[in-house]
Amino acid sequence: MLTLKDRAGLDSERLAALKTELDGLTILQDVIRWGFAQTPPSDVADVVIQDEFTHDVVLPWRDVFLVFDTT
Repeated sequence: MLTLKDRAGLDSERLAALKTELDGLTILQDVIRWGFAQTPPSDVADVVIQDEFTHDVVLPWRDVFLVFDTT
């Protein structure tokens, strides 16, 4: 289950669109497949290693970046 935190201050319409886009994504594989299904495809922009178990995976979405915390 994803918990969405809006740190970009998206307007309510864009936030609702993002929530709809991300609905059903539960694992990193889902996120990667979702990214490549976008038009144009969205590939992982960066992986930030927090510690040996936790990584932040960064993907562009429209004109913002999404950060997925993975454990």
